[in-house]
Amino acid sequence: MTKKVEIYSKQNCTYCVMAMNFFDSKGISYEVYSADNPSIFKEMLERNPSARTVPQIFIDDKSIGGYTDLIEKFSE
Repeated sequence: MTKKVEIYSKQNCTYCVMAMNFFDSKGISYEVYSADNPSIFKEMLERNPSARTVPQIFIDDKSIGGYTDLIEKFSE
């Protein structure tokens, strides 16, 4: 089952890289958006107003949260 995975990331973000490595290890493709760009950052906040950190991960347009949220979700 293919899922749409989107990651809002910033440069030099260790947790962003760890999230991408996680999806790579599972063979799951993803789209990365650079939250360094102010308009992309604004879009991220519109999609998840409570976002305070990156990465912000969305699977099938549903907010998962950050890296630790991702790992918790996949360990269930």
